[in-house]
This record gives sequence, C-alpha cells and structure tokens, in this order.
Amino acid sequence: MHPKRLNGLDTLRAMAILLVLMSHYSGFVSKHQTFGFVGDIGWAGVDLFFVLSGYLIGNQIMSGIANGEPLSLKNFFARRLLRTLPNYYVVLAAYFIFPAALSGRSTSSLWQFLTFTQNIGLEYGQTFTHSWSLCIEEQFYLILPLISLVLLRLKSPLWLAWGLLIAAIGGGMLFRGMAFLPAHPAGGTGFLHGHPAFDAQVYYSTFGRFDELLPGVAIAMLKNFHTGFYDRLMRHGQALLITGLLATCGVLYCINSDDTNKPLIVNALGFSLLAISFAILTLAALSPNSYLHRLRLPGAAQLALWSYAVYLVHKPVFMLIGAELTKQHIDANAPLTIMSVTAAGIFGGWLLYRLVETPFMQIRARWFPSKTRQTSNRAKKDEEDNRTYLNTSGL
Repeated sequence: MHPKRLNGLDTLRAMAILLVLMSHYSGFVSKHQTFGFVGDIGWAGVDLFFVLSGYLIGNQIMSGIANGEPLSLKNFFARRLLRTLPNYYVVLAAYFIFPAALSGRSTSSLWQFLTFTQNIGLEYGQTFTHSWSLCIEEQFYLILPLISLVLLRLKSPLWLAWGLLIAAIGGGMLFRGMAFLPAHPAGGTGFLHGHPAFDAQVYYSTFGRFDELLPGVAIAMLKNFHTGFYDRLMRHGQALLITGLLATCGVLYCINSDDTNKPLIVNALGFSLLAISFAILTLAALSPNSYLHRLRLPGAAQLALWSYAVYLVHKPVFMLIGAELTKQHIDANAPLTIMSVTAAGIFGGWLLYRLVETPFMQIRARWFPSKTRQTSNRAKKDEEDNRTYLNTSGL
C-alpha cells in the first residue's frame, strides 16, 4: 500500500509525462503537429520533471540536515541507484539487443551509457537520446549531496549556500547565452523550436540545463531553513497558482514565438525562467490553500507513480509502432490511433514498473530504509512527502 499522496505533485508529474508523450508522438509517430500548441510545448515536460526532482531530492537531504541528522552518502546513493538503475539498464539492454529496430543514426559508447555521460556530445537523432535528462539527474544526485556535505563540514553560513545556488543559475544562463556568440562552436548550427544557433550539444549539455533543477532545491531550502517565510507562502496558495500559471504561459509563449530577433535573450534566460515558473507552481501544489493541492484528478496518482518507467519505455514503443503505421498507411492523426498508441506506451511503462521497478523498490525498503527521525510535526510531514514522492522521482 502506498502512503497518502499529495494531489498537487501528482498532478504536476502526470502533466509532465503527458507533455512528453505528446511531444514524442508528434515527432516519432505522426510526424505532424498533432496536438497543436500543446504538442509544441511538450518538450517542457522534462523541464517540469527537473524542478520536481530538484525539490524532492533537495528536501530529502535538507529535511534531515534541518532535523540534526547526519547525512549518510551510502544510504542516499544506494537508495537512488536502486531507484533508477534497474529500469534504465533493462531499457538500455533492449536498445543494444535490438539495434536494427531501435537505434538511431549513431550510438554512444556503452561506457557512456553505463556512466550516465552520454549526454556529453550527444547529437539529435542518436540512439536513446531521451536518456539525456536522466544523465543530468544522475549527475545532480551525485553533486548535490557532496556539496551539501562539504558545506556542513565547513560549517558554512546559509547565505553561502544561497549564493552558490544563485550563481549556478546565472552560470546556466551564461552558458546558453554564449552559444549565440559568433565565435562559439555552436553559433549558427542546430535548431530549437525554429530558432537557429542552438546546438544539440548545448540543449543536451549538463551545463546548459542543470540550473533547471535548482529552483526546486530553493523550495527545499525555504521549507527547511526559512520556515516562517515558507509558512507565509503556503497561506497564499491561490495567488501562487495564478502567478505560476501566468508566468509559465508567458515564458512558453516567448520561447515558442516566431520572433527570431531575440533568440539570445529568449533561450539564454528562457529555460531558467521556465524552471522558476514551474517552481512557483510546485509551491502552489504544496500549499493546502491551493486548488492544485486539493484537486484529485482520476488516474493522476497512477500515472505519476509509473512516470519514470513510462518515460524510459514510451519512445522505443512509439518508434516501433510509428514505423508499422507508416508501412500499413494508417492515419496516425486519427483519434483512435492516438489513444491506442499512447496507451501502448503507458502500458509498456506499467509493465516495466510492475516487473522491474517494484521488486527493486521492495529490496530498497528492506536494505536501505528511510531513516528520517520524526522529531517534530514538520519532520513527520517531510518524512511523509519523501516516502511518497521519492518513489516517483528520477527522470
């Protein structure tokens, strides 16, 4: 039995995977703008996953620190690896066992896949490209606890942690902005949403996207180290929801705008601003006063729970079915076809969740149980949040 879930986070996570499904359906099945504007912004589902992971992992680490518990790297890494590796390696094996059916125009070295470094130098159209986001998350899982441990050992003031976080977000903006300079190797090559000069090596790069995890970390810092301010924010859930929706729509409109006169500003700042907008929505999802927190959408909890497995499986399923639809001259834009193919992608993820993920999560619970000490009402709340949602993070 799963612990009580938070409806708002379930809704956001379900929305994220649905956006990804629509984007990849248009790209690999219909090869057409099947879902209109919503399909155009489907890529943003990964950005939403980044923000949610930043909060969930950050909260797991910082709630323990705030409660005076030692940070156990062994326990943290073991729990993360048992969460992410089994599903990933099963899908990776399928790509290498059936290369003719699933591979792209080129494939990264196996050692890069095994070490989660294939996003370095990754190009559009290569094998298993959607693993790029998992690479960034795995690298984040490594770096955040190490930095946290160093700051703890040095007994650094809290303002230094905030300074590092803000500087890192600025660094991500700077990295993307430099891609538009004429002297940059990526200048004038590649496309992103119709804009030239955004190379795949920037889009997939850790340095170009890691900053999107940090607004989620900022929420965790507010929740655990600035409790008074965080509690005041939680009393304004509806305002957070409206602000987050307006900000998200505005940023997405600017990024997808046909105005190519400002690609430097839009793409250098856009991804960070989108992550901040999603972070505001995440705050709304955590606030008991928000409709996003109260609303329980049918199926959202299940889709959120399966989302990691669905993310890994759906693309190869889409590619195989899409090729067959083309051979049989079946209209991929027909409503029944859309529902059937999407259901097949979700069903494949559910199978992976049931057959691989669930057994390993049971092993994790036995070997490396969560050790959050419940010393206060807030600690109890953090423990519930962590047990519920760390099982669904890890894109």
